Amino acid sequence: MICLDTNYLILGLVRGSAESARLLKWKQSGESLVTSATCWYEFLCGPISPLQMQTMRSLLDQILVFGEPQAAAAAQLFNAVGRKRTLRIDAMIAGTAQAAGAKLATNNQKDFLLFQLHGLQLA
Repeated sequence: MICLDTNYLILGLVRGSAESARLLKWKQSGESLVTSATCWYEFLCGPISPLQMQTMRSLLDQILVFGEPQAAAAAQLFNAVGRKRTLRIDAMIAGTAQAAGAKLATNNQKDFLLFQLHGLQLA
């Protein structure tokens, strides 16, 4: 299972992008693609068209909720990396992926590498 960060949701719609190619490759290989409700919210804030929303939603097997297990995983990661306020949302995204046992696909490697030291797997 691969959990898509917001930048993958956006750039996955760009024809010829590396993200679009990876999404198609993962889908063709039978990989399950998901995203967190946090990333889906960011994506829907757009601007995007209804067709773009529909296209991306059709690629996703699931939008993962942010409930108690995800909140606990996010808080653990946030505290482990030094409680930097700028990483709060990233910790929510990472915690959701980690709680689902998914690898996170992101172009924001710099911030998420900190979480990788504490168990997050990157795709």
